[in-house]
Amino acid sequence: MLIRREAPADVDAVRAVHLEAFAKPDHPGDVPVEAGLVDDLRADSGWIPALSLVAEADDDVIGHVVCTRGRIGDAPALGLGPLGVLPAHQSQRVGSALMHAVLGAADALDEPVVMLLGHTGYYPRFGFRPASEYGIVPPVPEWGAHFQVRTLSAYEPTMRGEFQYAAPFNDLG
Repeated sequence: MLIRREAPADVDAVRAVHLEAFAKPDHPGDVPVEAGLVDDLRADSGWIPALSLVAEADDDVIGHVVCTRGRIGDAPALGLGPLGVLPAHQSQRVGSALMHAVLGAADALDEPVVMLLGHTGYYPRFGFRPASEYGIVPPVPEWGAHFQVRTLSAYEPTMRGEFQYAAPFNDLG
């Protein structure tokens, strides 16, 4: 498996990953919001090409993760997601490899924090903690402990306040 930056030729494969990874068996034919979200994020000013990574095996894209520009007050921050892996490759550490790679890339770019909404039993293994411990408020208060932060080398404890995702997240409503 190879983790690399998404290339222009990967757009369709990335969409296919999210279509399959987030498909709901009880609603065949429904397009998962994650597939459209990645398309919308790619067209948004918050898109950071260096933080859109794919996992590749045998020359096929099998997973994808992206971080986009968000803000904590006036300070730059990152919002992570979506992270998707083709069902045939799930539970094979592809998602973990993508997560480690995108966090390392974000740190190398001197980004201060990565925010996500996710499972409280899964993401702490990557160093994520409840955002409330850092005085960072989710855009939706009901998210509670599921709204998490991973601080990076450039983090400053003065970064506090409400987090805002890139604009396409606001349209998920």
